[in-house]
This record gives sequence, structure tokens and C-alpha cells, in this order.
Amino acid sequence: MTFWQSLTRLASGRMDAADCEDCPPGLPGQDPAFSTAVIALGAKLAKADGRADRSEFAAFSEVFQSPTEEQRDIQRLYDLARQTTLGFEGYAKRLAKRYRHCPQLLEDVLDGLFFIALSDGVVTSDELVYLEEVSRLFGLSPLAFRRLSATHMGAGPDDPYVILGIDADVPDETVRAAWRSALSEAHPDRALSRGLPQDYVLVAQAKSAAINSAYDTVMRERRALVF
Repeated sequence: MTFWQSLTRLASGRMDAADCEDCPPGLPGQDPAFSTAVIALGAKLAKADGRADRSEFAAFSEVFQSPTEEQRDIQRLYDLARQTTLGFEGYAKRLAKRYRHCPQLLEDVLDGLFFIALSDGVVTSDELVYLEEVSRLFGLSPLAFRRLSATHMGAGPDDPYVILGIDADVPDETVRAAWRSALSEAHPDRALSRGLPQDYVLVAQAKSAAINSAYDTVMRERRALVF
């Protein structure tokens, strides 16, 4: 199933007037404003790392597949948009405003952009900055962006959820329990009781500090979602 087909199927279950009065009528793939914004965001992402080659348009076409008769117009708009990253914020804001009541739809668009970024085998730091800013402009939570990043790139060793050994969608109670358990295991006395040398106390202290920092980061992000 292509991205547009998946998107249409998702939208058909979320665009009912009774559920989403403020969303545009019809399906996203039939909305010129939606299509234009997605094409521009994909093209400008390709330029985010300083270059834009044909492999990225191939990836774009694979993910955001559209009817054959529209390919020429899409190619023209894509080539125009990929000349510079300037203006991507406007497209992201426009899409966010138009589909603000359909966050899953916006998350699926970001999911597709991640796929394009990985088309050459790696997401560069510039591309990651671009994707994170698009996510922010979409109004998606830091947790949503973290989850998508981990899905496509794997979670980094400094990810607070990795440090605590939990998934990003667990409840607060599980976060606290994991934090206490990790601190207990990392306590210097535990290290000494396992027969490790005295010098290892410094390692244990550093690990405890990392665990506390990870817990603080997780809870700070979660509190920000409430307000």
C-alpha cells in the first residue's frame, strides 16, 4: 500500500464532519494545499544537507506516491522547491493550521519525510534539525518526534528512555519505578559489594548522575505536554 493510499484510508476514518468539524472537506490527497505543502517540504528536506539529487526525488515518489497523470506537475514543483530550504516554515505552518485537528495525519507526513532523509543511507545533522523544526511547527510533542527518530534511526545511547531502560510511551509510575531501580543498581555500595575496586565508585557516581539527568529530562518533557 502506498503512502497516499495509507493516508487516504487513515483520513477517511478521521475526517468525518462529526469528529473533525474544522478539518478541510474531502481527503488530503485531493486537497491541493495539502499536496503542495507536502511536495515542498519533501523537496526542501532534500536540500537541507546542502545537496539535492535524483535519489531523493525517487524516495519522495516512492513514499508520497501520486497518480501518474500528476507526476509531471509534481516534478516541476519539486524541482522549484528544492532550490533552497528557505520558506519551509511557511509550508509546515500552513499544513499544521489546516490539519491541526488531525495530528496523526501530520505525524504520518513527518514519518514520510524521515524515509526521504534516509534515502541515501544516513540522516545528516542538518536534516535532523530540519525534521525536528517541522515536527515543532506541526505541533507534535517531543515524545512523538523522539519515537519517530528511534523508529527510523534507532535510539541513541544518550536517549533518556534508553538510559532508564523503558519505552517512551510507558506511564509516569513506570518511569519512576525504573528510575529508582536503576539508581539502586548503580549505587556505589552495590558496585563494591559485587567485588569491584574502589576506583569504580567514580564510575558508579557518573552513572547515577546520568540516570538522574535522564529522569529529570523525561519528567520535564512530560510536564511540558500538560500545559
